[in-house]
Amino acid sequence: MTESKEKFPEVQGGGSLILAWQIKNKHVLVVGGGEVAAGRILALLNADALVTVVCPADGLNPEVRHRVAHNQVTHLDRKFLPSDLDAVPSPTTPDSPLGPPAMVMTAVDDPAASTQIWKLCKQQRIPANIADVPPECDFYFGSVHRDGPLQIMVSTNGKGPRLAASIRKFIGQSLPAGVGDAIERVGLLRAKLRELSPDVEDGPNRMKWMIRVSDRYSWNDMCDLSDEDMDNLLSYYKPKEVPDIDILKAMRGGGMSADDMDVFDGSFGFSLGL
Repeated sequence: MTESKEKFPEVQGGGSLILAWQIKNKHVLVVGGGEVAAGRILALLNADALVTVVCPADGLNPEVRHRVAHNQVTHLDRKFLPSDLDAVPSPTTPDSPLGPPAMVMTAVDDPAASTQIWKLCKQQRIPANIADVPPECDFYFGSVHRDGPLQIMVSTNGKGPRLAASIRKFIGQSLPAGVGDAIERVGLLRAKLRELSPDVEDGPNRMKWMIRVSDRYSWNDMCDLSDEDMDNLLSYYKPKEVPDIDILKAMRGGGMSADDMDVFDGSFGFSLGL
C-alpha cells in the first residue's frame, strides 16, 4: 500500500469520548442521598431529566431533602431493589410506572452493594456510574463551567479531579463577559432564520450565513441585538449579505431600510485603481 503524503492527527489513546448527552425527559435512577448524590441530582435536573432517588429517608442530606420536598425528584424511601432496573413509579402518573432507566448512578458507602448494582446494569445494558470506582463507570463527570446555554467540561479522565476544577475556573474567568447572553441571542436568531427559510435544502446556506454573522459581530454586539435588530438583519439573508453593526443600529425605529444602504461585508475583497 502506498504511504499517503498527507499528515493526519496522531492517535492519543487513554482519553474519553466527551459527549453532550441529551437526557431531557428521560428516566434516571440515583441510588444514594448524600453529598455526592446531591451533585449528581443537580446535574441531572439541570439537564431536565426525570430523576428517581432510591435511599432511606434518614440517609438524605439537606439538599436532597429539599429536592424531595419540592417534588423535583421521585423518592423511594428504601434501599435499592433489582426490580428498580425494570420499572419505578412515575412522578406524574403513579399507576403507570416508568420503564427501565436510561442510566443509573450510585453514590453509597457500600462497595459490595455498588458492585452488585453495576453487574445488574451490565446484564441489562444500562449505562452506569459507580461513584469513586472508575473501573465500574461507563461515563464520568467532569468539572463544568455553565453560563446559560454555554457548558464547558474539563476532564482529567479520573487522574486529577481537583486539577480539573482549577482548569475549569481558569477557563471561565478567561471568557468574555456576557458570552452566555450572546449565545442566547444567536440561538434566537437561528430560530428566526429557520422560520424565514424552513426548507431542509436551504440548511447549508443558513449555516454559511450564520457563520458569517458570528464572525462579523463581537460578543457585545450579539448581546445587544434586539428583536427589531434581528428582523432587520434577516432582511439581508436572501441577498446573502451581512451588514455592519452600525448599519443595523441606523435601521432602528424604521430610520432606514436595507434597500437604502450599500452593504460591503468584506466577502469579495477590494482593489484600488491608481
